[in-house]
Amino acid sequence: MTIGIKAPGYYVQGNGELDKLGKYVKKMGNSFLVLLSPNNKRRIGERIDKALNSANKSVFYAEFQGECSKKAIADAQDIAYQHGCDAIIGVGGGKALDTAKAVATNLGDLPTIIIPTIASNDAPCSSVAVIYNEQGVVIKALMMKHNPDLVLVDTGIIAQAPKKYLVSGMGDALSTYFEARACQRSGAKTMARGACSATALALAALCYKTLLNDSLEALNAVEKQEVNSALERVIEACVYLSGVGFESGGLAAAHAINDGFAHVPQAHGASHGEKVAFGLLAQLILEKAPKDEWDTVLHYIKSVGLPSCLADLGIKDVKEEEIRLVAEAATVPTQFTKNVRADITADEVYDAIMKADALGK
Repeated sequence: MTIGIKAPGYYVQGNGELDKLGKYVKKMGNSFLVLLSPNNKRRIGERIDKALNSANKSVFYAEFQGECSKKAIADAQDIAYQHGCDAIIGVGGGKALDTAKAVATNLGDLPTIIIPTIASNDAPCSSVAVIYNEQGVVIKALMMKHNPDLVLVDTGIIAQAPKKYLVSGMGDALSTYFEARACQRSGAKTMARGACSATALALAALCYKTLLNDSLEALNAVEKQEVNSALERVIEACVYLSGVGFESGGLAAAHAINDGFAHVPQAHGASHGEKVAFGLLAQLILEKAPKDEWDTVLHYIKSVGLPSCLADLGIKDVKEEEIRLVAEAATVPTQFTKNVRADITADEVYDAIMKADALGK
């Protein structure tokens, strides 16, 4: 059996770490393209300038407009090319970070630095960049040749972000262990091009344990815009443990069902992590999980404010034809539902979604 483990070259996390950026990128390049939204430039642009200037680096900016699309990637590439940039920095949430990864990859695998400003998903550490069309539908997953060279997580910045983003990150991270476990049971290949390793499964299990133990205290810290040890551990779980855990441990039905909800307009306001959390409930039904496991997951979902039923995702008017589209999309040959069991049908997924909705209420 072949296993594969992928992880960022260097992961650093702590309160105030952004101000040390110059030290961390000292040998990574001389001319940096920084891709970020106008809001993040206002929030932390001066700190980035100061940190890079202290290391005698040139800094150029590309404005991120909200979608990781082919046009957004091409526009940022043009700016990097015009200025001869030899390293790329992505700042923001998952889509901004994925755009930066794609730019670095397309320009010849330039050094890639990732600075998340929210912990809403596990994108920062992965070598995957999910590309969307202008309507927000996934069209491609671009694989980098290697994971980001540096992931710098300033927990002070994340503590200042609205609580909903961390809750979303918790939803994404919650599924990591269960999806890795499904892949380990079925022998499915992961994005690291091997079977789920003992290391990846252990990291995923630690991710789940950390969420159960520390999430409420971490959310309390964010409400106060403070950093405490629980928040540090939960951010590590959402960003690093989940990131390495999903890529090297594998994905399953929870993420496939999340993708399927793109076919339901009412769900478009729900975040990635929110849809994944509900998808996990459906996956547990597909797996015929023990009642105590189901109860633990459902209690956690309710305690942190994640969706436990379709109405919580914004689907107030449940239409059978739309939910069947979700199920069909989640069971196409390229999707991850097959990592639970190769012969799962769309009808089974539909039934699992509807049962999860009923029980979640």
